[in-house]
Amino acid sequence: MNIICDYSPNFSLPKRPKKKINYIIIHYTGMKKELDSIKRLQNLNSKVSSHYLIKKNGEILILVPDLYVAWHAGLSHWKNQKNLNKSSIGIEITNPGHQFGYKNFSKKQIFSLKKLLKYLIKKFKIKKECILGHSDISPDRKKDPGEKFPWGNLSKNSLVWSHNLDPKKIKKFRKIKLSSEFEEKKFIKNLYKIGYKKIKGFKHVKNAEYLTKAFQRRFRQDLVDGKIDQECLKISKNLVSK
Repeated sequence: MNIICDYSPNFSLPKRPKKKINYIIIHYTGMKKELDSIKRLQNLNSKVSSHYLIKKNGEILILVPDLYVAWHAGLSHWKNQKNLNKSSIGIEITNPGHQFGYKNFSKKQIFSLKKLLKYLIKKFKIKKECILGHSDISPDRKKDPGEKFPWGNLSKNSLVWSHNLDPKKIKKFRKIKLSSEFEEKKFIKNLYKIGYKKIKGFKHVKNAEYLTKAFQRRFRQDLVDGKIDQECLKISKNLVSK
């Protein structure tokens, strides 16, 4: 794991206690050029940063030391936690994102990410269910790291949390509509139990769609359509029961 210190001025004082770090948030850079994304994370005027950046070649940059608060999560919410900057480590991965031709993450990037996650999980005793994507904590604003991010691969390596249903078996429930409004409410309530933010007036189509897409980008990645079907409901029930 090739690591280089290349610090950003964008962080908050004072240092936080080690025990206050409970989450890891994964992002993509969402810019056309890797160098431009690095410059932005190091630009004082941008007011954004992360603790780590994983380059295309797998090289890891340390931008902000772990015990300082980096500015990566923005307006965010998970379970009862708000403003996750205070309690998290942010990892950016070079990728142009949805706006500029979203690509698969490279094998070198994922290899380095696995090494980094193992190190951080051990160092801060972080639970698997507390490793999240930016879209999980800001579903109405963000899409990253997106549906091409290999959550399944990381789950098989016991690094992140996921459902334990057989994908082939539950796929037959895909696009089968919910039978009632009760099932729709049940699905949304399951998302709240998992940790997703309670959005006021979830009956509003757009609000429910934001939550559903965030859920799908994480747990049903090969179809992100914002529509709640029986497959989504079954996955949500499984996650809540774990």
